[in-house]
Amino acid sequence: MSNLPTSTRTDSGKEVKEFFNQYFTGKLSYPSNEVDAVVGFFESRGFARQSAIAVGTVILQQAKLDNVNVFQLLDTLKKQDEIQLSSVVTEVLNYNREKISTLGYKLDNAVNRTEARNIEV
Repeated sequence: MSNLPTSTRTDSGKEVKEFFNQYFTGKLSYPSNEVDAVVGFFESRGFARQSAIAVGTVILQQAKLDNVNVFQLLDTLKKQDEIQLSSVVTEVLNYNREKISTLGYKLDNAVNRTEARNIEV
């Protein structure tokens, strides 16, 4: 203990540090019903819980950036079959990823070679 009065130190750069520490972290918020709807949609389409959350986060972010209603987007996606949905999800995820790598998918090109050739008699 000291008999000297306590001195308060002021950091003149405190506000500047706080500003730049959060410079690249934009805050986005979504209504809980939209989050539940998007995650539930992807879970019902066979996505695991963590995958549904990850894809749902990107879908919500992209919908907000494009100013699209999430429920209209889900109605559009409901009309897609599994392959078309995978294609759309892959495109959205690739658009929101770093450009050093991309996601892809393989389509089986099952062509019967014996029927593909022309046979003249």
